Amino acid sequence: MFLEFVYPLVRYWTALNVFQYITFRGAYAALTTLLICYTAGPGIIENLRKLKIRQSIRDDGPTSHLKKSGTPTMGGIMIIISVVISMLLWQDLDSEIVWICLASFAAFGLVGFIDDFLKIKAHNSKGLPAWAKLAGLFVISVGVVLVLFFSGEQSTALFIPFMKNAAVDLGVFWIIFAVILIIGESNAVNLSDGLDGLAAGLLIFVFITLAIITYLSGRADYSSYLGIPFIEGAGELTVLCLALVGACVGFLWFNAHPAEVFMGDVGSLALGGVIAVISLIIKKEILILIAGGVFVLEAASVIIQVLYYKWKRQRVFKMAPLHHHFELSGWAETKVVTRFWILGALFAIIALLTLKIQ
Repeated sequence: MFLEFVYPLVRYWTALNVFQYITFRGAYAALTTLLICYTAGPGIIENLRKLKIRQSIRDDGPTSHLKKSGTPTMGGIMIIISVVISMLLWQDLDSEIVWICLASFAAFGLVGFIDDFLKIKAHNSKGLPAWAKLAGLFVISVGVVLVLFFSGEQSTALFIPFMKNAAVDLGVFWIIFAVILIIGESNAVNLSDGLDGLAAGLLIFVFITLAIITYLSGRADYSSYLGIPFIEGAGELTVLCLALVGACVGFLWFNAHPAEVFMGDVGSLALGGVIAVISLIIKKEILILIAGGVFVLEAASVIIQVLYYKWKRQRVFKMAPLHHHFELSGWAETKVVTRFWILGALFAIIALLTLKIQ
């Protein structure tokens, strides 16, 4: 909004020229979401508490988690609200790809909202039936993927990290791959949201990585030098990624141990979904699996646990997702979170290094 209404005034005051710069708008988008979460957070948490929107804790998990029962949940609402407000202020309103991301962000959040609402209504941790939740994610994912499929010549190309200009054209099979990626990523973040501050901290690293890559992908000179595909308009996604960084930092202020509020599915599904959508747009579908390596490990631990138990009637891990395994192995919750954050930072660094090692 500021770009459309303020930038034309540059003829009268040249200092307003800064509004054309993505880095300027991205920085202020991050600051905006951070301040909205920080200032509105206490009020939102208090209202969630008054409405008795409280977390139900699994009775088969670590016993230390039982004391968290009754903590307000659906705190992801503050992330979604802050990001939408910030983007309306700082994004280029003519950017179609940003609108696609925001629409998918809100749509995945809606599925999460319904899931959280049913959990609260039933006073348990089950929520939507697995098939209904998957169906909702599937419908949204297919809609987004079809829009992207018909949007450009490179839409079906799958670029391989560590190899310069190496790509495999999947053709129509890219649709299936993309849908699986979106559903998988949204669920992976959802599974990782089990400890105070864990998902929020990991998401900060992922969105910082995406902010850097979207900026480079939106510059013809930088993308040519690095041997990565140039995506026209991708720079505007940098503003979105930095807004998401600010929102996650602001939310983490209240979600850090001991958490005053939980993200809930409304936040985790929305954030996981938008990560996948951004990676599809900038053609970094494989690279995002590296940047979000901890999310991949968390999801993989659940898949391995379920399949092996069905096969051998034995467990590979003491409990899945993986963070619960380490808790039951004697690690304190804060130690698990901190060490997973360290792994998340390392995965993010490795992902960025792949841009040069090719």
